[in-house]
Amino acid sequence: QVQLVESGGGIVQAGGSLRLSCAASGLTFSWYTMGWFRQAPGKEREFVAGITYSGGSTAYKNPVKGRFAISRDNAKMTVYLQMNSLESEDTAVYYCAAGRRVAPTGPYDYWGQGTQVTVSS
Repeated sequence: QVQLVESGGGIVQAGGSLRLSCAASGLTFSWYTMGWFRQAPGKEREFVAGITYSGGSTAYKNPVKGRFAISRDNAKMTVYLQMNSLESEDTAVYYCAAGRRVAPTGPYDYWGQGTQVTVSS
């Protein structure tokens, strides 16, 4: 059974930083592209960042380019999202996702339960 468990969310002031983690189990992690999505209140879930199974390719939603960085540790079966210079518009529930050997933008097959990120201005 595939499980993706996010952590690291919280409340941060605008301009601050957070690092999200997603621990995976029940899959061959090195076969899977990993991604981060987010859903703000009243909005659809949207792609934020993705990293291929080898870590050789990444993709980012335009508004987070230069502020967010996705990385992975295959030995720890964990993917990270380092978020810097946070803005109030980044407030959302952030979800981790996994897709077998897909492009960084997906499509994704498995999803975590999400972690709340709130940026106060």
